[in-house]
Amino acid sequence: MNYFSSNFKLGILGGGQLGKMLLAETRKFDIQTYVMDPSKEAPCQFGATQFFIGNLMDFDAVYEFGKKVDVLTIEIENVNLDALEQLEAEGIAVYPSPKTLRLIQNKGTQKDFYVENNIPTSAHIRFDNLNFLREAIENETLAFPFVWKCAQFGYDGNGVKIMRSLNDLISIPDVECTAEQMVPFKNELAVIVARSVSGAIKTYPVVEMEFHPEANQVEYVLCPARIDSKVAQKAIDIALKTSQAFNHIGLLAVEMFQTEDDQILVNEVAPRPHNSGHHTIEASYTSQFENHLRAILDLPLGNTASKAAGIMVNLVGEEGHSGPVLYENIANIMGIEGVTPHIYGKKETRPFRKMGHVTIIHKDMKVARAIAEEVKNSIRVISGQ
Repeated sequence: MNYFSSNFKLGILGGGQLGKMLLAETRKFDIQTYVMDPSKEAPCQFGATQFFIGNLMDFDAVYEFGKKVDVLTIEIENVNLDALEQLEAEGIAVYPSPKTLRLIQNKGTQKDFYVENNIPTSAHIRFDNLNFLREAIENETLAFPFVWKCAQFGYDGNGVKIMRSLNDLISIPDVECTAEQMVPFKNELAVIVARSVSGAIKTYPVVEMEFHPEANQVEYVLCPARIDSKVAQKAIDIALKTSQAFNHIGLLAVEMFQTEDDQILVNEVAPRPHNSGHHTIEASYTSQFENHLRAILDLPLGNTASKAAGIMVNLVGEEGHSGPVLYENIANIMGIEGVTPHIYGKKETRPFRKMGHVTIIHKDMKVARAIAEEVKNSIRVISGQ
């Protein structure tokens, strides 16, 4: 099929920053794109060939949108899977498939899948609601501390909390959830796997993630991870095993824990471009976004090797600031060699909202990490009014 400068139409469900960065690659190749998002202010509103407003969880909205395109992909997992299954049955190519998404969309189902497929992960218990979780604590089948996760609709650290006492239960919603064993770990790692329609597979180098202690959001992504080569290979092997089990097409970001004794445990996955791969735009020969596009169109996968050490710094809204966004001191960091800011196009900021990221590339990881610290301490995402 001729994708370039043709009548071919690629559909993207979700119009956030991941979609915006994916659109940069489609525009490079002159591929027509249709995007649907519930917000008229979505970052993708300007970059797509056509932009549609619609509820991603509504059957009719997703189905009618999907009928307009030749290939359909996602930038967010929370979409109507019944509509995707119907579209697939009618001959629309949907990547990742709704079958894969059903295994991933619910975190409880996802955890069960790891156990069933002998993929190492932390112990967990599933609960239909908060009352059943309370009963498990009272019956001493569940003990503090544990990690609470809502089964669906969590994002950017929302829907995940550490439970240390009964008082912590007051702040969580009454929804389907999982209680996961606390894992003593020394690193949080991730590997992105690209898998094409014809089955070609490539992995990006292992990255190391540093999280904000309160917001449970990634603050820094470092590539390559500062770990032993044997541990890195183990992480890649487990990511490949996970990819094979899900039988996904496109990208699969596999987030993992490196335990104190160097075991690798899968935490969760995302079947799409991911925050842990944003550095690849500047630091890799082929960005994660281009390889997602290549994979779902069954084009040859690009080189996933790094050109240099890369670090991503997340730009999130400052605490105490809500309203029209202002990026304070951004000109200062743009004067530093190897620093590239990406602004997502969200007009309104609020505490811990992802507003952009900054990539730092350098031949020396120690220097790159020092620059990343300088960037983090310099720029502030505040409200301008």
